Amino acid sequence: MLTGRESQFYIGGKWQEAGDVTRLPVVNPATEQVVGQIAAGGANHVDLAVAAARNAFPVFSQASVSERLGLLGRMHSLLKERADTFAEALVVEMGAAISFAQESQVPFAAEHIRVQMEVLEKYQFTKVDGGTATAKEPIGVCALITPWNWPLYQITAKVAPAIAAGCTIVLKPSELSPYSALLFAQLMHDAGVLPGVFNLVNGTGESVGAALASHPEVDMISITGSTRAGVLVAQAAAPTVKRVVQELGGKSPNIFLDDADFGEAVAKGVLAGMRNVGQSCSAPTRMLVPAHRLGEVEELAGATARAIRVGAPLDPATDMGPIANRAQFERVQVMIQAGIDDGAKLLCGGLGRPGGLDSGFFTQPTIFSEVTPHMRIAREEIFGPVLSIMPYRDEEEAIAIANDTVYGLGAHVQSSDPERARRVASRIRAGQVHINYPAWDGAAAFGGYKRSGNGREYGVYGLEEYLETKSIVGY
Repeated sequence: MLTGRESQFYIGGKWQEAGDVTRLPVVNPATEQVVGQIAAGGANHVDLAVAAARNAFPVFSQASVSERLGLLGRMHSLLKERADTFAEALVVEMGAAISFAQESQVPFAAEHIRVQMEVLEKYQFTKVDGGTATAKEPIGVCALITPWNWPLYQITAKVAPAIAAGCTIVLKPSELSPYSALLFAQLMHDAGVLPGVFNLVNGTGESVGAALASHPEVDMISITGSTRAGVLVAQAAAPTVKRVVQELGGKSPNIFLDDADFGEAVAKGVLAGMRNVGQSCSAPTRMLVPAHRLGEVEELAGATARAIRVGAPLDPATDMGPIANRAQFERVQVMIQAGIDDGAKLLCGGLGRPGGLDSGFFTQPTIFSEVTPHMRIAREEIFGPVLSIMPYRDEEEAIAIANDTVYGLGAHVQSSDPERARRVASRIRAGQVHINYPAWDGAAAFGGYKRSGNGREYGVYGLEEYLETKSIVGY
């Protein structure tokens, strides 16, 4: 797909042939066909990339705000200019429906860059209070590990603040969805990034990810991925005492208070939970509803899920493409079976592919009702289009169920009473709470409580993760 780049890494300002390395297949999830092979790097390639980033840091860390703004501006323009190419890559590498890639995956990725430009223009890197100055300085060489579910979006969410801060970068994208990352490396080159400021090494978490996490010349590592992967990165990073920022798993609740507009909010809740084929760490996959309105919710939710058009991702009429890879497809099937085995009420969907689709990692939009907090589908992250409707007796029980999880990434509250909604939101142990489905806000802090991670992304909060704090006393 990207002739001549699949076998290369971007290191020190140029594309370099990877040489004697393993090749990893890239599979189109809609066809199950291998569409390419990418080079898988190892510790030696990581050493080269980190050395390039370390060499570039003294100069780039001193770049002026206007120079960094200029680079971000060129990145933003090129991403908008090449939006269709990126969208097509997302379809091939992860099965995103073309309409979703064009309307969400690519524009939100561009928005991360624009927001960082806005933050950088206003940010005060030095503040003086009495005789003491507090300076915020770039932390150094940053290793960025990004996932397969929002491949481009997660790259810009990390690269843009790192650039804004004056850091240098080694990116390890997911080996399962590598094409958007290769396109992004070319975009960085074409935007005129200084050699060594941005580097890309493809490969697995076990090889490239582990080498970056343990590398003594890496000052910070930021990972978006599973909680298991986040734990492994933190363990590998501990001996070198580097900063670790993790955005990990979730099992987000969506609390419907009894005064919510159920007619509108239930359908929106189903679509929010199944957006991106349910492959979002913050997807609201536990719908908590008053027990006396369960029948009404089941009817509204079932009708919404049955209307979702699952099919070929390049068809503009498709709402939902396939699950992004075989391992995840099989995991989703196992969890649907677990819901059935645990005695949850299967409202719609279920095992196997939707009718008329006999190949590809397509999954039926599935809703279970009468789900209780002990069931696997209520406790484990599924990462597919599977929703659990959970009845509650009163507001106190709703909050208790919402918080009864090892995760704490996102949450939703539906109510026609703003004061009541705010009160409930304040009691949910999660890093981001949405009231009545607000518009996406690229400046709002995003990150987790509990096992959903450490640190924050987006906006000024994302920028500050890439900065060290220095006090100059007697300034």
